Amino acid sequence: MFPGMTHLLLPLLASLLFVGGMIFAKRASLAGIGPLTFLFVSNLCACGAFSFLWMLGGELPSADMWWQPVVIAGLYLIGLTFTFLAIQMGDVSVATPVFGIKVILVALLLTAVEVNPPGVSIWLAALLATLGIALIQWTGEGERHHLVLTIVFAVLSATSFATFDISVQRCAPVWGAGRLLPAIYWTVGVASLVLVPWVQWSDLRRVEIQKLVFPGAMLVALQAVCIVLAVGMFGDAARVNVVYALRGLWGVGLAWLAARIWGGREANLSRSTLLTRFLGAAVLTAAVVVVIVAGD
Repeated sequence: MFPGMTHLLLPLLASLLFVGGMIFAKRASLAGIGPLTFLFVSNLCACGAFSFLWMLGGELPSADMWWQPVVIAGLYLIGLTFTFLAIQMGDVSVATPVFGIKVILVALLLTAVEVNPPGVSIWLAALLATLGIALIQWTGEGERHHLVLTIVFAVLSATSFATFDISVQRCAPVWGAGRLLPAIYWTVGVASLVLVPWVQWSDLRRVEIQKLVFPGAMLVALQAVCIVLAVGMFGDAARVNVVYALRGLWGVGLAWLAARIWGGREANLSRSTLLTRFLGAAVLTAAVVVVIVAGD
Protein backbone atom coordinates (compact mmCIF):
# COMPACT_ATOMS: atom_id res chain seq x y z
CA MET A 1 0.00 0.00 0.00
CA PHE A 2 1.32 3.46 -0.91
CA PRO A 3 2.41 5.80 1.93
CA GLY A 4 -0.55 7.68 3.34
CA MET A 5 -2.99 5.11 2.00
CA THR A 6 -3.10 2.63 4.87
CA HIS A 7 -6.73 3.63 5.46
CA LEU A 8 -7.51 1.84 2.19
CA LEU A 9 -7.06 -1.44 4.03
CA LEU A 10 -10.55 -0.81 5.44
CA PRO A 11 -12.33 -0.87 2.06
CA LEU A 12 -10.17 -3.82 1.02
CA LEU A 13 -11.46 -5.77 4.00
CA ALA A 14 -14.97 -4.47 3.31
CA SER A 15 -14.84 -5.79 -0.26
CA LEU A 16 -14.20 -9.32 1.00
CA LEU A 17 -16.78 -9.10 3.80
CA PHE A 18 -19.39 -7.81 1.34
CA VAL A 19 -19.01 -10.75 -1.00
CA GLY A 20 -19.22 -13.17 1.91
CA GLY A 21 -22.41 -11.48 3.08
CA MET A 22 -23.92 -11.60 -0.41
CA ILE A 23 -23.19 -15.32 -0.74
CA PHE A 24 -25.03 -15.97 2.54
CA ALA A 25 -27.86 -13.66 1.40
CA LYS A 26 -28.19 -15.54 -1.89
CA ARG A 27 -28.28 -18.93 -0.13
CA ALA A 28 -30.87 -17.58 2.33
CA SER A 29 -32.92 -16.40 -0.66
CA LEU A 30 -32.77 -19.86 -2.20
CA ALA A 31 -33.96 -21.24 1.16
CA GLY A 32 -37.05 -19.03 0.97
CA ILE A 33 -35.97 -15.95 2.95
CA GLY A 34 -37.21 -12.74 1.34
CA PRO A 35 -35.13 -9.54 1.03
CA LEU A 36 -37.17 -7.69 3.67
CA THR A 37 -36.33 -10.27 6.34
CA PHE A 38 -32.63 -10.16 5.51
CA LEU A 39 -32.78 -6.36 5.38
CA PHE A 40 -34.39 -6.21 8.83
CA VAL A 41 -31.80 -8.47 10.47
CA SER A 42 -28.79 -6.83 8.81
CA ASN A 43 -30.03 -3.34 9.74
CA LEU A 44 -30.34 -4.30 13.40
CA CYS A 45 -26.83 -5.79 13.30
CA ALA A 46 -25.51 -2.58 11.74
CA CYS A 47 -27.32 -0.48 14.36
CA GLY A 48 -25.57 -2.41 17.13
CA ALA A 49 -22.15 -2.41 15.44
CA PHE A 50 -22.14 1.33 14.72
CA SER A 51 -23.13 2.12 18.31
CA PHE A 52 -19.57 1.28 19.37
CA LEU A 53 -18.27 4.12 17.19
CA TRP A 54 -19.72 6.62 19.68
CA MET A 55 -16.38 6.25 21.48
CA LEU A 56 -14.65 8.03 18.58
CA GLY A 57 -16.08 11.30 19.86
CA GLY A 58 -17.43 14.38 18.11
CA GLU A 59 -20.12 16.89 18.96
CA LEU A 60 -23.81 17.19 18.26
CA PRO A 61 -24.56 20.25 16.08
CA SER A 62 -27.61 22.48 16.45
CA ALA A 63 -31.04 20.91 16.03
CA ASP A 64 -31.49 22.42 12.57
CA MET A 65 -28.86 19.99 11.24
CA TRP A 66 -30.36 16.81 12.68
CA TRP A 67 -32.15 16.12 9.39
CA GLN A 68 -28.80 15.12 7.88
CA PRO A 69 -28.44 11.66 9.49
CA VAL A 70 -32.11 10.98 8.71
CA VAL A 71 -31.66 11.67 4.99
CA ILE A 72 -28.37 9.75 4.88
CA ALA A 73 -30.01 6.81 6.65
CA GLY A 74 -32.73 6.86 3.99
CA LEU A 75 -30.10 6.58 1.25
CA TYR A 76 -28.56 3.59 3.04
CA LEU A 77 -31.92 1.84 3.36
CA ILE A 78 -32.72 2.40 -0.30
CA GLY A 79 -29.30 1.17 -1.39
CA LEU A 80 -29.39 -1.96 0.75
CA THR A 81 -32.92 -2.79 -0.40
CA PHE A 82 -31.85 -2.67 -4.05
CA THR A 83 -28.76 -4.71 -3.14
CA PHE A 84 -30.80 -7.58 -1.73
CA LEU A 85 -33.30 -7.37 -4.61
CA ALA A 86 -30.43 -7.69 -7.09
CA ILE A 87 -28.99 -10.70 -5.25
CA GLN A 88 -32.40 -12.36 -4.96
CA MET A 89 -33.17 -11.79 -8.64
CA GLY A 90 -29.88 -13.03 -10.12
CA ASP A 91 -26.43 -14.46 -9.57
CA VAL A 92 -23.89 -12.97 -7.15
CA SER A 93 -21.33 -13.12 -9.96
CA VAL A 94 -23.57 -10.82 -12.04
CA ALA A 95 -24.72 -8.35 -9.39
CA THR A 96 -21.46 -7.85 -7.48
CA PRO A 97 -19.32 -6.61 -10.41
CA VAL A 98 -22.09 -4.20 -11.44
CA PHE A 99 -22.07 -2.74 -7.91
CA GLY A 100 -18.53 -1.68 -8.84
CA ILE A 101 -19.77 1.24 -10.93
CA LYS A 102 -20.28 2.99 -7.60
CA VAL A 103 -16.65 4.11 -7.81
CA ILE A 104 -17.36 5.99 -11.03
CA LEU A 105 -20.56 7.49 -9.65
CA VAL A 106 -18.73 8.71 -6.54
CA ALA A 107 -16.03 10.33 -8.67
CA LEU A 108 -18.60 12.02 -10.89
CA LEU A 109 -20.66 13.21 -7.93
CA LEU A 110 -17.54 14.63 -6.29
CA THR A 111 -16.69 16.61 -9.41
CA ALA A 112 -20.26 17.90 -9.55
CA VAL A 113 -20.30 18.91 -5.89
CA GLU A 114 -16.90 20.57 -6.14
CA VAL A 115 -17.81 22.23 -9.45
CA ASN A 116 -14.85 20.62 -11.22
CA PRO A 117 -15.21 19.01 -14.65
CA PRO A 118 -14.40 15.28 -14.76
CA GLY A 119 -10.81 14.53 -15.76
CA VAL A 120 -9.83 12.34 -18.69
CA SER A 121 -9.20 9.40 -16.35
CA ILE A 122 -12.74 9.59 -14.97
CA TRP A 123 -14.26 9.40 -18.44
CA LEU A 124 -11.93 6.55 -19.40
CA ALA A 125 -12.92 4.72 -16.21
CA ALA A 126 -16.61 5.32 -16.97
CA LEU A 127 -16.15 3.85 -20.46
CA LEU A 128 -14.37 0.80 -19.03
CA ALA A 129 -17.09 0.35 -16.41
CA THR A 130 -19.78 0.45 -19.12
CA LEU A 131 -17.90 -2.15 -21.15
CA GLY A 132 -17.54 -4.34 -18.06
CA ILE A 133 -21.27 -4.24 -17.38
CA ALA A 134 -22.01 -5.07 -21.02
CA LEU A 135 -19.74 -8.11 -20.84
CA ILE A 136 -21.38 -9.33 -17.65
CA GLN A 137 -24.84 -8.94 -19.15
CA TRP A 138 -23.86 -10.66 -22.38
CA THR A 139 -23.54 -14.13 -20.87
CA GLY A 140 -26.24 -15.84 -22.87
CA GLU A 141 -27.44 -17.95 -19.90
CA GLY A 142 -30.34 -17.61 -17.51
CA GLU A 143 -33.57 -15.73 -17.94
CA ARG A 144 -32.98 -12.45 -19.77
CA HIS A 145 -35.71 -10.74 -17.73
CA HIS A 146 -33.99 -11.69 -14.47
CA LEU A 147 -30.58 -10.71 -15.82
CA VAL A 148 -31.72 -7.22 -16.81
CA LEU A 149 -33.53 -6.66 -13.51
CA THR A 150 -30.43 -7.80 -11.60
CA ILE A 151 -28.33 -5.19 -13.38
CA VAL A 152 -30.97 -2.46 -12.97
CA PHE A 153 -31.27 -3.11 -9.23
CA ALA A 154 -27.48 -3.23 -8.87
CA VAL A 155 -27.11 0.12 -10.65
CA LEU A 156 -29.81 1.70 -8.46
CA SER A 157 -28.04 0.31 -5.38
CA ALA A 158 -24.71 1.75 -6.54
CA THR A 159 -26.32 5.14 -7.16
CA SER A 160 -27.91 5.26 -3.69
CA PHE A 161 -24.69 4.24 -1.95
CA ALA A 162 -22.59 6.68 -3.99
CA THR A 163 -24.84 9.53 -2.84
CA PHE A 164 -24.67 8.11 0.70
CA ASP A 165 -20.84 8.20 0.69
CA ILE A 166 -20.66 11.77 -0.59
CA SER A 167 -23.17 12.86 2.05
CA VAL A 168 -21.18 11.19 4.83
CA GLN A 169 -17.94 12.78 3.61
CA ARG A 170 -19.49 16.26 3.56
CA CYS A 171 -21.32 16.02 6.89
CA ALA A 172 -18.77 14.12 9.01
CA PRO A 173 -16.40 17.08 9.62
CA VAL A 174 -19.18 19.00 11.36
CA TRP A 175 -20.51 16.15 13.48
CA GLY A 176 -17.41 14.02 13.93
CA ALA A 177 -17.46 10.36 12.86
CA GLY A 178 -18.29 9.29 16.42
CA ARG A 179 -21.55 11.23 16.39
CA LEU A 180 -22.72 11.20 12.76
CA LEU A 181 -22.28 7.48 12.07
CA PRO A 182 -24.10 6.17 15.18
CA ALA A 183 -26.89 8.71 14.55
CA ILE A 184 -27.29 7.44 10.97
CA TYR A 185 -27.51 3.80 11.97
CA TRP A 186 -29.75 4.38 14.98
CA THR A 187 -32.10 6.01 12.48
CA VAL A 188 -31.71 2.95 10.24
CA GLY A 189 -32.56 0.68 13.18
CA VAL A 190 -35.66 2.64 14.16
CA ALA A 191 -36.86 2.91 10.55
CA SER A 192 -36.44 -0.86 10.14
CA LEU A 193 -39.14 -1.48 12.74
CA VAL A 194 -41.72 -0.79 10.02
CA LEU A 195 -40.61 -4.08 8.45
CA VAL A 196 -41.68 -6.14 11.48
CA PRO A 197 -45.02 -7.29 9.94
CA TRP A 198 -43.17 -8.71 6.92
CA VAL A 199 -40.36 -10.48 8.76
CA GLN A 200 -40.53 -14.26 8.37
CA TRP A 201 -40.34 -14.97 12.10
CA SER A 202 -41.27 -18.64 11.83
CA ASP A 203 -38.47 -19.27 9.33
CA LEU A 204 -35.95 -17.42 11.51
CA ARG A 205 -36.62 -19.93 14.29
CA ARG A 206 -35.22 -22.72 12.11
CA VAL A 207 -31.58 -23.49 12.86
CA GLU A 208 -30.67 -24.08 9.21
CA ILE A 209 -32.04 -20.63 8.31
CA GLN A 210 -30.30 -18.96 11.25
CA LYS A 211 -26.98 -20.36 9.98
CA LEU A 212 -27.52 -18.44 6.75
CA VAL A 213 -29.23 -15.23 7.82
CA PHE A 214 -27.30 -14.22 10.94
CA PRO A 215 -23.73 -14.74 9.65
CA GLY A 216 -24.69 -13.02 6.39
CA ALA A 217 -26.33 -10.10 8.18
CA MET A 218 -23.29 -9.67 10.44
CA LEU A 219 -20.91 -9.70 7.45
CA VAL A 220 -23.02 -7.03 5.72
CA ALA A 221 -22.98 -4.94 8.92
CA LEU A 222 -19.21 -5.28 9.40
CA GLN A 223 -18.45 -4.36 5.80
CA ALA A 224 -20.62 -1.28 6.26
CA VAL A 225 -18.61 -0.34 9.35
CA CYS A 226 -15.35 -0.65 7.40
CA ILE A 227 -16.42 1.33 4.34
CA VAL A 228 -18.42 4.05 6.13
CA LEU A 229 -15.75 4.50 8.81
CA ALA A 230 -13.12 4.96 6.11
CA VAL A 231 -15.20 7.64 4.38
CA GLY A 232 -16.32 9.29 7.62
CA MET A 233 -12.87 9.53 9.19
CA PHE A 234 -10.60 10.04 6.19
CA GLY A 235 -12.94 11.69 3.68
CA ASP A 236 -11.24 9.97 0.74
CA ALA A 237 -14.47 8.70 -0.84
CA ALA A 238 -13.12 8.36 -4.38
CA ARG A 239 -10.11 6.18 -3.54
CA VAL A 240 -11.96 4.29 -0.82
CA ASN A 241 -14.54 3.24 -3.40
CA VAL A 242 -11.85 2.40 -5.92
CA VAL A 243 -10.49 -0.28 -3.59
CA TYR A 244 -13.98 -1.33 -2.48
CA ALA A 245 -14.88 -1.99 -6.13
CA LEU A 246 -12.57 -5.02 -6.05
CA ARG A 247 -15.58 -6.84 -4.61
CA GLY A 248 -16.60 -7.32 -8.24
CA LEU A 249 -13.57 -9.50 -8.84
CA TRP A 250 -14.01 -11.42 -5.58
CA GLY A 251 -17.74 -11.76 -6.34
CA VAL A 252 -17.22 -13.76 -9.52
CA GLY A 253 -14.57 -16.07 -8.09
CA LEU A 254 -15.96 -16.66 -4.60
CA ALA A 255 -19.55 -17.09 -5.82
CA TRP A 256 -18.38 -19.81 -8.21
CA LEU A 257 -16.31 -21.47 -5.47
CA ALA A 258 -19.18 -21.35 -2.96
CA ALA A 259 -21.54 -22.88 -5.51
CA ARG A 260 -19.05 -25.66 -6.19
CA ILE A 261 -18.82 -26.45 -2.47
CA TRP A 262 -22.44 -26.00 -1.33
CA GLY A 263 -24.29 -26.24 -4.61
CA GLY A 264 -26.02 -23.58 -6.65
CA ARG A 265 -26.70 -22.43 -10.19
CA GLU A 266 -23.33 -20.72 -10.58
CA ALA A 267 -21.54 -24.06 -10.25
CA ASN A 268 -23.19 -25.15 -13.50
CA LEU A 269 -22.26 -22.14 -15.59
CA SER A 270 -20.52 -22.95 -18.85
CA ARG A 271 -16.84 -22.15 -19.17
CA SER A 272 -17.55 -19.41 -21.72
CA THR A 273 -20.12 -17.75 -19.44
CA LEU A 274 -17.79 -17.84 -16.45
CA LEU A 275 -14.89 -16.48 -18.49
CA THR A 276 -17.09 -13.69 -19.85
CA ARG A 277 -18.10 -12.70 -16.31
CA PHE A 278 -14.47 -12.80 -15.20
CA LEU A 279 -13.54 -10.61 -18.16
CA GLY A 280 -16.31 -8.14 -17.29
CA ALA A 281 -15.16 -8.05 -13.66
CA ALA A 282 -11.56 -7.58 -14.82
CA VAL A 283 -12.54 -4.63 -17.03
CA LEU A 284 -14.39 -3.06 -14.09
CA THR A 285 -11.26 -3.58 -12.01
CA ALA A 286 -9.24 -1.86 -14.74
CA ALA A 287 -11.55 1.13 -14.35
CA VAL A 288 -10.70 1.08 -10.65
CA VAL A 289 -6.96 1.06 -11.40
CA VAL A 290 -7.30 3.99 -13.80
CA VAL A 291 -8.97 6.11 -11.13
CA ILE A 292 -6.52 5.35 -8.33
CA VAL A 293 -3.37 5.67 -10.45
CA ALA A 294 -4.42 8.86 -12.20
CA GLY A 295 -5.72 10.42 -8.98
CA ASP A 296 -7.61 13.26 -10.71
